[in-house]
Amino acid sequence: MAVKVEMPKLSDTQEEGVLAKWNVEEGDKVESGDVVAEVETDKATMDVEVFDSGTILKILVDEGTTVPLGGLMAVIGEEGEDISDILEEAKNGGTDAEEQETAEAEETEKEQAAEKEEGKEEKSSADKKQKEESKAKKSPSPSAKNGRIKASPLARNMAKEQGIELSNVEGSGPQGRIIKRDIESYEPSEVPAFESTSREDKEVRVSQMRKTIARRLSESKFGSPHYYETIDIDAARLIEGRASLNETIEGKISFNDIIVKACSVALRKHPMVNSSWQEDTILQHGDVNVAVAVAIDEGLITPVIRHSDQKGLERISSETKELAEKARNRDLDTDQLEGSTFTVSNLGMFGIEEFTAIINPPNAAILAVGAIRDVPVVKDGEIVPGKRMKMTMSSDHRIVDGATAADFLNTLQNLLENPLSMLL
Repeated sequence: MAVKVEMPKLSDTQEEGVLAKWNVEEGDKVESGDVVAEVETDKATMDVEVFDSGTILKILVDEGTTVPLGGLMAVIGEEGEDISDILEEAKNGGTDAEEQETAEAEETEKEQAAEKEEGKEEKSSADKKQKEESKAKKSPSPSAKNGRIKASPLARNMAKEQGIELSNVEGSGPQGRIIKRDIESYEPSEVPAFESTSREDKEVRVSQMRKTIARRLSESKFGSPHYYETIDIDAARLIEGRASLNETIEGKISFNDIIVKACSVALRKHPMVNSSWQEDTILQHGDVNVAVAVAIDEGLITPVIRHSDQKGLERISSETKELAEKARNRDLDTDQLEGSTFTVSNLGMFGIEEFTAIINPPNAAILAVGAIRDVPVVKDGEIVPGKRMKMTMSSDHRIVDGATAADFLNTLQNLLENPLSMLL
């Protein structure tokens, strides 16, 4: 009996998928568990397995095609088996869609024709006015007759020597004749024509990931009441502490690793920041799972470091590097992208001193980290060189009040300005 291969649900937020690659061709034999295709979802590119053995009788979707959940992609069965009923069903479904699209196109054409008819009279009037204006511009000036400009011989010689077009000069002599004083007082008024080079527009296909990013961030920005609080941290000891750590370990601890650890410790002390809005209740998460924003070609992706409050800096560093590499290769598993309770977005490495970020739902807050700056600071009444770093937290006001966010940021500041306190 023939079996349909349909677009599977590969993530909790997926509504459709793009058939990125077929690993089989029509006529190939497959076994249960074989990976027959790769599908680009809203979060990653994932494998599509088949659960039945047989022969690939028909492939119905080309690579690069967007398919809704449950959409038919291929048919598996016994070699030579009649699958005309399945193909007819798929064809009828496509016909319905085509008929609807045709009807919509016809309706659009009717609307456009009506709009053109309504504006016909107005357009005719505008065209008439434009022609009259154009005619007026092309009419010869009072100083011209049969195309010849009236000018004195002296004025003509002066204009030729100075490279002045007589047609641009207004005559003040009898009947508009151009004379000596007109050339002497002439000042060019026209700006040279600008020659531009047209470049072709380019449309870029929106990936499933970009669609999901757009939808989720729009829902977050317009559905959650954001507000922002910024704190300026003395980063001198943070720099010293990181340098000391990197002298004693094999891997390199980044500033972001230390910030993730500090946030994790602070979240344990401020459970309301480690929460999610659930309409009738606020869920205070028992675990601390910090997501780290990673920039890839399709947008921003946020892999999760689970139980980050219980892990040391070396473990956080190695996991962050591994997850970031997987993110760039579109090789993250679903469970590596879900379950965050807080997010850190760091643009300091790009020289950005300060910014605000949109909350990563269902988190209650996100921390935007800026670059470490060399600035003059006042210590003991004297101006001395200093190292400062700004951090801005975006919070959901339904969950986190202003004072709660301020307490969290003060705790975070104390941890980063005294890194050894994280070891207590």
